[in-house]
Amino acid sequence: MGTVVGVSDTPAAPSATPAWGAGLATVTADGQVLDTWFPRASLGLGEEGAGKLAAAIGHSGAPGSVRLTAAQAAEALGPALPEALGEGALPGLDVIAVAVFVGALSDAPADAHDVYLRLHLLSNRLVRPHGQSLDGVFGLLANVAWTSAGPCPVDRVDELSARERAARRHLHVYGIDKFPRMADYVTPTGVRIADANRVRLGAHLAEGTTVMHEGFVNFNAGTLGHSMVEGRISAGVVVGDGSDVGGGSSIMGTLSGGGKQVISVGENCLIGANAGLGISLGDGSVIEAGCYITAGSKIRLPDGAVVKAAELSGASGLLFWRNSLTGSLEVKPRTGTWGGLNAALHKN
Repeated sequence: MGTVVGVSDTPAAPSATPAWGAGLATVTADGQVLDTWFPRASLGLGEEGAGKLAAAIGHSGAPGSVRLTAAQAAEALGPALPEALGEGALPGLDVIAVAVFVGALSDAPADAHDVYLRLHLLSNRLVRPHGQSLDGVFGLLANVAWTSAGPCPVDRVDELSARERAARRHLHVYGIDKFPRMADYVTPTGVRIADANRVRLGAHLAEGTTVMHEGFVNFNAGTLGHSMVEGRISAGVVVGDGSDVGGGSSIMGTLSGGGKQVISVGENCLIGANAGLGISLGDGSVIEAGCYITAGSKIRLPDGAVVKAAELSGASGLLFWRNSLTGSLEVKPRTGTWGGLNAALHKN
């Protein structure tokens, strides 16, 4: 094959840009934060916006989270949203207004409000995956029951269900997790999401992305252009414009198993149905349906040499396949076209 020229597997360093936001949070009597929602018009990047928010609420703008009075909330969020303040879905749950100031997105999150702001920045496409620090987020977020009546402590779901039935309503529990569904907090334009349960808050979906029913996108991961997602995009994975993540396929992430390598998929790539990927793909590459490539997989080159797949990570214009006669994993330069995405399908 000759010399393999790959793209970098190392994500860009997190930005030192300041960030800010004002929103509504649900908190327990002992101060545990269940969620924080930042309306699209009340968050952003840069010192100018942070300065305006700080001036509106009479605050120094120093990094950290600030609980707002009703008057401050009206200044920061507009006159309507402060009406939501007060008792939440259960006694002991309160809806409060908060302002969050982040000195630099390269700094680790300071508290749960800070984490929620960063997740909103991702899903609002103001920050790309890996564009900020998310160190320690699991330790800062509570495990929450996400219900049709709002976030609820897990040990109080029966109590909430009883209250809902008394009001002639049936409580739906959508999940028990640290992360809510993205669509309940952010609804980005120009995308299709067939099943909202399959996309976590903190996913980055570029315009022209379609996530079908069995597709999944984790936080700090997603797409950078028109893409079809029928498989799994794990945490930290970024998929380039024009690429198709086939049905039942899976791209390995870094949340478990000790994996540290961040996987990226270039532009105009195809990951076939039920295929798997544990290395980065450069532009214009294809993995045959049902073919699973991990970093340690032994791959036979056209000249007969055998290398670990990690040595091909980031290379462009390759076709990975399993030889049906010998069972060996093989790679060769890709020729022709796999057809590309259906333009009409992704005109969202």
